Amino acid sequence: MVSKCANPGGSAPFLYLHQGKLFRMETEAVDANDSVFGADPETKKPSRHIEFYWLCNECAAATTLTYKKGTGVTTKPLARARGAAS
Repeated sequence: MVSKCANPGGSAPFLYLHQGKLFRMETEAVDANDSVFGADPETKKPSRHIEFYWLCNECAAATTLTYKKGTGVTTKPLARARGAAS
């Protein structure tokens, strides 16, 4: 359940869908022993695991979320628009 901004430096509480930006991330589900959890035993393919994350308006204006296998969900600065005044 989404309860606050996904930015580790932010603490804004999640209150409304129309504020900030909601992310739907597909991650690989693993168990505590780091083996694939929920995988098909014949193909060894991991099951899909969907999680939701939210960035508040302030954080969403400057960052986005990315998923890296082995690291998890992290924030990433947004690229500045081309031609923007410096």
